[in-house]
Amino acid sequence: MGLFGIPAAMKSRTSSPLATLPPSNGADRDLPTPRLDLDPGRVADRVRELQRVLPGTAIRYAVKANPHRAVLDVVAALGGGFDVAGATEAAAARASGVDSDALIHSNPVSSRSQLEQVHEHGVRLFVVDSAPEIVKLAGIAPEARVLIRLITSGAGSDWPLSRKFGCAPDDALMLLKSVADHGLDAAGIAFHVGSQQHNPHAWEEPLTIAAQVFSDARRLGLEPSTVDLGGGFPADHEGGAPPLQEYGRAIRAALTKAFGRRHPDTLIEPGRGIVGDAGVLESAVIGVANRGGRRWVYLDVGVYSGLVETLGEAIRYRITTSKDGGPTGPCVVAGPTCDSADVMYERTPVELPLDLAEGDLVRFHSAGAYTTCYSTVGFNGFDPLPTRLVNAEFRPQP
Repeated sequence: MGLFGIPAAMKSRTSSPLATLPPSNGADRDLPTPRLDLDPGRVADRVRELQRVLPGTAIRYAVKANPHRAVLDVVAALGGGFDVAGATEAAAARASGVDSDALIHSNPVSSRSQLEQVHEHGVRLFVVDSAPEIVKLAGIAPEARVLIRLITSGAGSDWPLSRKFGCAPDDALMLLKSVADHGLDAAGIAFHVGSQQHNPHAWEEPLTIAAQVFSDARRLGLEPSTVDLGGGFPADHEGGAPPLQEYGRAIRAALTKAFGRRHPDTLIEPGRGIVGDAGVLESAVIGVANRGGRRWVYLDVGVYSGLVETLGEAIRYRITTSKDGGPTGPCVVAGPTCDSADVMYERTPVELPLDLAEGDLVRFHSAGAYTTCYSTVGFNGFDPLPTRLVNAEFRPQP
């Protein structure tokens, strides 16, 4: 068991994901801001829920979402594995105690040195989407199992992943053949429907395509066995999303429709879907200004220090404050740096208390993913966003 042991008596909670986090009554004003309050218990709840709605599908938590040791230890203790993007993440994943066969490297284009180091950590399952990467792998990991990543539209997601990676179905078939020709295991197909996917049926089209590629591959004498369903499972951001049970039901139905009752081995790579609701980013107001008839609220956290996913207002977090309850009005929300791009919400302002002032607290809920690990280091001299663990039963065991 890793650093964060899971007590036998630990109970899965069904209350609000905010219930175990610091209260919104100002009692935590003496704690430094900005920071992420992270509850490993919520991570455990989400892992269990994914295991319930997608039984038999292997969980490979996307380390990039939040590599905190407490998160990795909980995932490992509950039987999950890890999706790693490079050697540093592979080392962190192995430190949680999982076997190397519980890892997948899903960064389709990587440097030769990174692939060598990942291979040294025992990773044997890789995702690629181009011929040169197959050649690299053949020279570095001749025993590798390889999944070919299909392109998807990302429609229905808040953060589409449709431009940088992925290939067309015909190319996927030829790449699988190339994998086999290079002596590697042509293991199957991978895809990703986009982060914070609101449509539980978004997996249907790529699964239909994957099934056709499998069929064509078998006619070429190949024996693909695995489909990587990627991530996309949502956190509780503004606007909400269907319950996780609907995603499980839709994906199971799509698998049966595409492959029949005996479908391939499946795995998922949830990141935000596991750790998003486990964190609350707490910040403080550093100033308020009226500019051209608009009220601007400046915080001690911004785009460069943990809220990069607000670029383009792609991810809209649920926001509460220590002044909630009084009259509100539309506010532009901006960060603390001198960069004019450090503005989180301007096109669609946020309703905030009109008496919000310097020193008051502003909380971004469901912010456990892509915050502490997704920011600059020292821009304008601001420190990286720290993490404070909450939920006592998940403290390190003696």
